[in-house]
Parts: sequence; C-alpha cells; structure tokens
Amino acid sequence: MTLHNVGYDHHHDADFMIERPQGSGDYLLLILKTASIFTLDGEDVYIPEKTFFLYPEGMPQYYRCVPQHSFANDWLHFQLTQEEREKLEAMGIPFAAPVPLDYTEFYSFCIKSIADEFSTGRLHRQSSIEHYFGLICNKVSERIAEHPIPIANSHHEMLLTVRNMVYANPFFGWAVGWGAHQTRMSVSAFYLHYKQQFGVTFMQDVIASRIAHAKMLLTTTDLSIHDIGLQCGYRNYEHFARQFKRECGISPGTFRKSLKPE
Repeated sequence: MTLHNVGYDHHHDADFMIERPQGSGDYLLLILKTASIFTLDGEDVYIPEKTFFLYPEGMPQYYRCVPQHSFANDWLHFQLTQEEREKLEAMGIPFAAPVPLDYTEFYSFCIKSIADEFSTGRLHRQSSIEHYFGLICNKVSERIAEHPIPIANSHHEMLLTVRNMVYANPFFGWAVGWGAHQTRMSVSAFYLHYKQQFGVTFMQDVIASRIAHAKMLLTTTDLSIHDIGLQCGYRNYEHFARQFKRECGISPGTFRKSLKPE
C-alpha cells in the first residue's frame, strides 16, 4: 500500500459534512467513533458508532454528523495495487459496506502507530505501516467471520433518530418538513415511511411527546398549567388544554387534581 494521509482521533462539530462526488482519488478507511449518516446508492443510511468503513477508489463520498451531534473518527487515505485489493477481497473485507466492531481501541492504536511512522524518516517506516494496516485488516476479517454483517435498513435508523429527538425535546416547534429534511426524503415519502415504521404519523408522535411531557410536569412540579403548556411547546393555554383533553379525556387541571389524595 501507499499511504497518502492519516488522521487519528479527529473530532468535528455538528455541522461536519463530507461531500466528494468523485471520491477522494484514493481508498479511504474510516473507523467511526460516533454515529453518522452515510449516503449510499442515493439512500441515507444511519451508521452507528464503532464501525469500520472502506471506500474504494473512485466511489462518491457523502457522510455527515447525526443531527445535533458531533463527529469523531480515525482515517487513512491510501492507494492499493490490484494484488493488494484482491487480497482484501479474499479476506472477506467489503468495500462500501459498514462493518460493526466490538471496540475501536485496537484499531485506533494501529492508526495512531501508522500516523507516528508516517511522520518519521525511519528506515523501516513503510514496512511498519504495512504491518499495522495488515493487523487492522486481520481483525476486521476475523470480526466478519465471527459475526456476519447485518443487512442495514436505510430508513429505520434515520427515522428512529428523528423520533428520539422529538421525545427528548418535545417543546421544539417540530414540523413534517423538518423531519423530511433531516432524513433527506420528500415530505410525502417521510410521512409514509414514518407511519409505516411507528404506526402513527409524525405529528401524532409530536403531540404524544408533548402530552407525555405535560403529564410528567403536572405530576412532579408545582408549575402553573399555563407555564407547563409553554414548556411543552404550546404558545397559548387554550391550544394546550384542548389537545390535552382530546388525548387524555380530561383537562390538565382535572388531571392534576386527580393525583392529589382526598
């Protein structure tokens, strides 16, 4: 192999995004330490942390942070001969397919060692780099042999990420257009896939998250009902009370009274 560049334990803010329509001009190996979103065959795919990913030469590279999260990884840019590529293929190491890892520490150690060697003029620098690279490939090959790569669902993980964000922050002004943008779907496709996955529409889930949050605040705090409505994303009490009663069958005030002993 011919190493072009190497990065160890790189961290990026939540706006991090790679867009290389023609690829990087070489092979790119990534060890993902945080979850991320890759665009593969025109579909956005949620890739979890602790993942190995190898881009072949010439493949478009599109990946970015999960919304509102940071990004961290190790990486190698390098060139392979045809013989070296065939060796990787014989080991069962896939191109352009995520490989879940049990841990990243060993792989990071190898990449850090490669970075150390790359920055020196040591006599056996090239041989050492190739040996560390070979160790990475050996362990990835063993991981695949022991645990076959699961088939990824290109929609489910992305939709689940959006849903978790809604339930974690019910007071935000969530909208279908926002969800479609985050998952890079059309509004109609997002609406359809969301309902297929969770059995409810996106806005029904938004309402459910707000009502659940309201119940928690009514149960555990002395905040006024008006303030609780504001903290759940409602701009006025009437809208909050109307939606709460529609979902729960009683008003917020009656719900709070029902919690108090006679």
